[in-house]
Amino acid sequence: MREPNTNLFPPRPLGLKGRQAELRTLLRLLQSPRPTRIALVGSGGSGKSMLASALGHRARSAFPGGTHWFRSGPWDASTLVEMMAIRFGAAPGARAARLRGLREVLGARGRCLVVLDNHENDAAVATLLNELASSPVSWVVTARRCLLSGVTIFPVSAPRSLTGQAAFTRVRELTAWLRQNPLALDIADALVRTGAATVGALRDWLARHGVLDVKAVEHEDDLPEVSLLVRWAWARLGPQERRMMAVLAATDGDHVDAVSLAKLAAVRSPGEARSALSRLCAWHLVQTPFAGRHALHAVVRYAVAKRTRFPGERFVAHYVDLLERSPERLDLEQTHLYAAMDYAHSRSRLDWMLRIERLLAELADRALNR
Repeated sequence: MREPNTNLFPPRPLGLKGRQAELRTLLRLLQSPRPTRIALVGSGGSGKSMLASALGHRARSAFPGGTHWFRSGPWDASTLVEMMAIRFGAAPGARAARLRGLREVLGARGRCLVVLDNHENDAAVATLLNELASSPVSWVVTARRCLLSGVTIFPVSAPRSLTGQAAFTRVRELTAWLRQNPLALDIADALVRTGAATVGALRDWLARHGVLDVKAVEHEDDLPEVSLLVRWAWARLGPQERRMMAVLAATDGDHVDAVSLAKLAAVRSPGEARSALSRLCAWHLVQTPFAGRHALHAVVRYAVAKRTRFPGERFVAHYVDLLERSPERLDLEQTHLYAAMDYAHSRSRLDWMLRIERLLAELADRALNR
């Protein structure tokens, strides 16, 4: 069996402010001799994924089988099993054979920690956890809400929200205005730190545009304090930067590499692409969850998606072509491939479905025989 790609766990978060007490509590939970199941539950932008990433790094010594990161999202149980089987090199075949192979691989590895990030499908995750209950795996799930029994629910709130202290001292004046939301404060802090705005000018602009108004929001990801900051930035972005944001907002896969992002956003000059990405990252509008990979936080994605459009068939063509040429990239690109399959099914594109199924079978065989 091949070793899974252990570079797929996010880097240790920098500047994890106000989370030490939570980390100590969670580490104690994970130190149980029996496999542990924890759900980090909180509103959009509260810092669930960052906390899970920091926890994985702190707990690594307790998990000789490794720490592993998956985006569970809305995928069904079969897709989650297939994602894990491909990652760990379990034998291909029917669902029962896949599960047997996955249990064998996990059992041979010893204690490991698996993070299921951005959980959305309770039934699918319940099925997965039950089917792998005999494996020496501890689980951390991040979710806006979690309707699962048999899981320890750990509420995640804004850091230092109960003490009245400001986690981002540079924009201390905006803490209450942005309702202590870590994502909003992080973006505001980046705008001020880079000289794009002053605290006073940003506060006045936010006031004029209703940041203190009470509104009925459309969705869990519709956070006015974040969407207003995106609106402020959007007016100051160039066309290449806007197109890159549009691509990241439209993808149903995970993070995107810089070359694919530039190609999909039709930014042909490497220098222009680097400059655009540099500014987007400096303003913390775009995140870098893994080295060389880029993504939008779900709340930023929602704010951007309301003002942009991008054709889904371009993603399908790009990622199917990419993996046919470079099958060794499956670990990084597999969620894009499953998103392509979902797109093909939703459009009843039999040609795309058959092509993707052939590709998945070839990739699974290649992964097993590596």
